[in-house]
Amino acid sequence: MRSVNALISEINQAEKILVCGHIMPDGDCISSVLSLYMGLRSLRKRVIPAVDWKISMEYYNFPHTGEIVRYSRNFELPDLMIVVDSSSPDRIGGFQELLKAGVRTAVIDHHKTNTYFGNVNWVSPGYSSTAQMVFRLLQIMDVSFDQELALLNYIGIATDTGFFRYTNVDSSVFEDAACLVKYGADPAFVARVILENRKLEEFYLERDALENLEVRCSGKFAYSYLEKENFEKYGLSEEEFSGFVSELRSIASVEVAMFASESKKGEAHVSLRSKRYFDVSEVAKAFGGGGHERAAGFTLTYDGVLPEALEEVTRFIIERLEEK
Repeated sequence: MRSVNALISEINQAEKILVCGHIMPDGDCISSVLSLYMGLRSLRKRVIPAVDWKISMEYYNFPHTGEIVRYSRNFELPDLMIVVDSSSPDRIGGFQELLKAGVRTAVIDHHKTNTYFGNVNWVSPGYSSTAQMVFRLLQIMDVSFDQELALLNYIGIATDTGFFRYTNVDSSVFEDAACLVKYGADPAFVARVILENRKLEEFYLERDALENLEVRCSGKFAYSYLEKENFEKYGLSEEEFSGFVSELRSIASVEVAMFASESKKGEAHVSLRSKRYFDVSEVAKAFGGGGHERAAGFTLTYDGVLPEALEEVTRFIIERLEEK
């Protein structure tokens, strides 16, 4: 509670606040940025929502997504930067420059691999999502929830729990989600936008990813990848094909799933998922990333081609799986 009180003190003292999410934003990131933005704005704060990355198109079905800004060199310094859902400074892209400029920074995050890089850090891996932490914070600060704020806050809780399917779900998640639904959040609308809004080209990409599928360790480890030319072939960006790793995890025998998408030659974003007992955050951490026990990721840089670059990662995972 001490860190929450310190965070509230920082907010109360600031007039202009930047709420910043991470690169390659997911639903929890966008939800946390927008719900904190709207909540603090209702308290008469001057607030700017920011993510230094292209936002996936489906999120523009939700209010205020278009107000999220990216980093620019002439960015006006805020009194306070609140970084949400980000475990380390490299996750916030260009907004790292504000850290270097000495801007007061508060961190709200639920990743156990968080590096505590803020002046104030509220880091609590026991929460299902950063959006749930934002909900609790806004409740403590007596923010009044309307239908719009409830919807924005619900998105992160729903998506980061796999729509209430993952091991991070406990009774508090259902209680908070129910409260947001009572305030006006529409679960069916969120599910329809996130889960039933795919382009036909995504299925073609999925076919290519299946052609690259490898299954190892007696079926316990499944991985695949897509190279930049795969995305270019169908006119899609990697942001539009982010959920395939969960499809790999859904294979009955699989404990660990890995999917790599090449963003540019020599660089790929690697997503990791596990089902019951394997801690993928340890793999991500070993390669410069972070995350949770069941969901983590990192950026892989390499010379040569992606399949060869992944060999070191696959060996690392296989060695540890065989120890289990």
